[in-house]
Amino acid sequence: MRDQLESIEQGSRQLDTDPTQKAREQMRRPLPKRFYKEVTVEEADDVSAYAILLDGRTVKTPGRKVLAFPTRALAELIAAEFASQKDVLDPAAMPAFRLANSAVEAVADNAEAVAGDLVRFAGSDLLCYRAEGPAGLVANQQEKWDPLLAWICEETGGAFITTGGIVYAEQPEEALAGFARYVGRYRDAFQLAAMHSMTTLTGSVFLAVAVAEGRITPEDAWTAAHVDEDWNIAQWGEDFEAKRMREARWTEMKAAAELFHAVRAS
Repeated sequence: MRDQLESIEQGSRQLDTDPTQKAREQMRRPLPKRFYKEVTVEEADDVSAYAILLDGRTVKTPGRKVLAFPTRALAELIAAEFASQKDVLDPAAMPAFRLANSAVEAVADNAEAVAGDLVRFAGSDLLCYRAEGPAGLVANQQEKWDPLLAWICEETGGAFITTGGIVYAEQPEEALAGFARYVGRYRDAFQLAAMHSMTTLTGSVFLAVAVAEGRITPEDAWTAAHVDEDWNIAQWGEDFEAKRMREARWTEMKAAAELFHAVRAS
């Protein structure tokens, strides 16, 4: 079982940067065959945690760490990915499992650094950099971004500033300090991994926070993250490869949001 799971994790590392390109690479070599019949979720040795079993054997990460989940909902989310696999195990179709591996093997021992990375994102967040024209794009950004930025400022007690164009604007130290205190509430490794994934996929930690706190849906966050792209599509049409890449990234976004909220489920 370890070899098959390592194959999935290798696919994970390749898909993280460019889902479309890496999916093509994945197609060039055979995927590992499904090696189990039954997928179950059971309480782990620690009764406060849950494990996924494949034909009675506990799923572990490629680094041989047990995947112990804090809620049954989270375990069932990932178990569903295993159950949905047919003849082969396709890493592209198991985004929550790959994210869980990252949480256990990379984030758990580096939670403070990951949280710090989220704060650094706030220093140059997408929502703070505005187009100077045309008027239609400016209006679209204001409609999608202004309410969310105002909410972030209210929630964190900061005053993030916006700027026109792409010239870097340094955010006030007190705003970043307030945001650091706010994201400091996220201590669970799975949630931090999900937050970081949503941030990198959207280019906005503010959008990730809004999804995490239920202020907006993942779908609305995804739309807000692509205001500029959608404006260009409306003017010039859509590129097929860009569409495929965006769809692949949306799969990752949706999985990250579901994983985050599954941690909170009772």
